[in-house]
Amino acid sequence: MGLCISSSAHKIQDGHEAPMSFERSEDSNGIQMHGSLYSLEGSKGVNQDSAILYQGYGLEAEAFCGVFDGHGRFGHQVSQLVRSNLPSLLQGQMKALDQQANAVAEDDDSKNHIDRIETESEDSEPSKKFHKWKEAFVSSFKVMDKEIKLQENLDSSCSGTTAVVVIKQGEDLFIANLGDSRAVLGTTRENGIEAIQLTTDLKPALPSEAERIRACDGRVVALKQEPNIQRVWLPHIDLPGLAMSRAFGDFILKDHGIIATPDVSYRRLTSKDQFVVLATDGVWDVLSNSEVASIVWEADSAQAAAKAVTETAVATWRRKFPSAKIDDCTVVCLFLHDKLHDHVVPVKI
Repeated sequence: MGLCISSSAHKIQDGHEAPMSFERSEDSNGIQMHGSLYSLEGSKGVNQDSAILYQGYGLEAEAFCGVFDGHGRFGHQVSQLVRSNLPSLLQGQMKALDQQANAVAEDDDSKNHIDRIETESEDSEPSKKFHKWKEAFVSSFKVMDKEIKLQENLDSSCSGTTAVVVIKQGEDLFIANLGDSRAVLGTTRENGIEAIQLTTDLKPALPSEAERIRACDGRVVALKQEPNIQRVWLPHIDLPGLAMSRAFGDFILKDHGIIATPDVSYRRLTSKDQFVVLATDGVWDVLSNSEVASIVWEADSAQAAAKAVTETAVATWRRKFPSAKIDDCTVVCLFLHDKLHDHVVPVKI
């Protein structure tokens, strides 16, 4: 591995900063990946979104991408905390699992060696990798949630954040989702670029999510003025009205069905897969998966892609909902191959 260069990036609008992070490295073979991240503050107050694009993450030239959409009074602080700490927590969990596996292997009696080899051969390599990453994701998300709760100067009882994280390791994608931010894969077809949604928006309207919440005495009810948006409420009080079913923080609802356990999935990449886009719901509320994929694919460079999507989303908000408050919009793009006309330069936001 080569030297990893890290810098913080901020998009300033209306006097507020949107904390971002970009880290990039070049491995010993000179292989580089290309991507960008961009955020625009909405009209609801301070930008509560955070994001990270870490190229060269881990020991196998991986990429770590994540977007985090904060909510509640201190949501911006929660999203920043997760963005800053989750990558190292996940790495720590992976190392712990490696050490545990090595210890078990060393303790095995030599007479069981052949049986162990036969058992391991039954599972494909991607399958074994997936189970390891899933365990690491679940464990690190649990630790992250506990760390948020332990913050003495941060009241996260009614504040929290979503999280959607994508790890690229070779030809494998490992995805962890918490809440209603989204990840989409862009892949080429005969008629152009096609968008494949990699995550499910985890909202209270999903039957399985609503069932869990109601089993814990939480209420799932939509307000009269917004009948299409199901929200989560305390058993006997009309608070807090959370519009997602999983999140970091929001501890007032953690005994009533809101969990910090991510939905973890896996996808094997092909030569036709071109890029991955992660974005907060401010983008997906006004742009379809296909529209976002087309914008990214038509961008002049990898560095311009995230900005193009974000600015289009904000413009669409203003056109479609002129009297509504615009949500924060944040996008991370990771290109899987060199993009035409792309020049490898440091990302500055």
